[in-house]
Amino acid sequence: MIENVEEYLNTYFKGTKKPSLDAMQYFMKEYHYFEKNMKFIHIAGTNGKGSCTEMITNILVKEGYKVGKFLSPHLIEFKERISINNCNISEEALRNLIEELEPKIESYQATNNVKVTLFELETIAALLYFYRNKVDFVVLETGLGGSFDCTNVITKPLISIITSIGNDHVQLLGNTLEEIAMQKAGIIKENSNTVIFENSPEVNKVFIKTCKEKNNTLSIVRNKEIKKVEYDENYQYFDYKNLKRIAVNLKGVCQIHNSAVCIESMDVLNKLGYKVKEQSIREGLSTVVHRGRMEEIHKSPLIIYDGGHNEQAIRNLKMTIDRYYKNRNRIYVVSILRRKDYSKILELLMEEEQATFLLTTGNSKERYVTGEELYEVAKKYKKEGQKIEVRTLENAIEQVLENAPQDAVTFVVGSLYIYGDVVKLIKNSTKD
Repeated sequence: MIENVEEYLNTYFKGTKKPSLDAMQYFMKEYHYFEKNMKFIHIAGTNGKGSCTEMITNILVKEGYKVGKFLSPHLIEFKERISINNCNISEEALRNLIEELEPKIESYQATNNVKVTLFELETIAALLYFYRNKVDFVVLETGLGGSFDCTNVITKPLISIITSIGNDHVQLLGNTLEEIAMQKAGIIKENSNTVIFENSPEVNKVFIKTCKEKNNTLSIVRNKEIKKVEYDENYQYFDYKNLKRIAVNLKGVCQIHNSAVCIESMDVLNKLGYKVKEQSIREGLSTVVHRGRMEEIHKSPLIIYDGGHNEQAIRNLKMTIDRYYKNRNRIYVVSILRRKDYSKILELLMEEEQATFLLTTGNSKERYVTGEELYEVAKKYKKEGQKIEVRTLENAIEQVLENAPQDAVTFVVGSLYIYGDVVKLIKNSTKD
């Protein structure tokens, strides 16, 4: 019997292997292709897929549906990845699924001489959990890419959603936006429906061509259809087509784009015969929470966590910061995974002429660029008035909590994988 689920899962290979859906198709065959009896909304994209996953789930729950949600990565506990109506899977349920799957995993590995990855294990566990709990819909977020992502074992989603396309994981997905788009387009299926937000003409062509070849109905959300954008400290507001003054509880222009994609997707569901009322859309967007994305994790001093970790995400972050915090002193606590383009991320962050940068090694010397390495890169971009310091993650958070100026706002940026550590450090430092 598995005593500690988290520890057990940590023994699985967490990376990627040769692109293949063989293991996932093996599991589907073992379970008699149960996915064919489920209703999926499948979401891919460089940035925005997590936000859309949260938005659509919340809208459908407000409508009264029973909704399975699968996402990655988790922020604190692995169980966050698998939930129904935003309630995480229990440790007992997850343990039972893993113990059930173990003999099948061992058989596959022995026959094929290849290890089953953590993402393959969690994907099949999630799908089984949702199937056995008879959910109405599964909102399924891809992990990486599209064509060979584990989630792409499903054969006919109700809707495939592809959010923004940018440069990330280029070593696996391609060196151009068109190549990356072709990988994402792998989730587009025959005789189904696809919703995208308009990209560059070159990227749009990839999706238009794929949908035409697969007799797939494509809806493109156009920026010109989004009107009357306003914001206050609590919400952003916008009009989209015939819906007026929609409020969304997430910051940043990119979240308005994501919201419009979700509204368009609900229109597709309605055309397919599933009821989603305007009120449910409004309530779902105005109450949606996406942890780790422009999330206020401490009030005084103000600390905001944003896990953006590629060029497009950092550009979106900077636009949001300029909109809401333009006249405040800014401190950045920076941690970046070694496999990311950390030089470009630093270059973008350091375009500000007045800011303090606390460069850290995250929570792992093996996975993260060290603070010292970041410092050597940062020196190239340093401007007069900027301060650059190397700190451990613990010391950086402690410094902010104890010494941040009254008007300062601190942004913890560059990675999602230190979220739990940062929250814990703040909690421990602020105990009475």
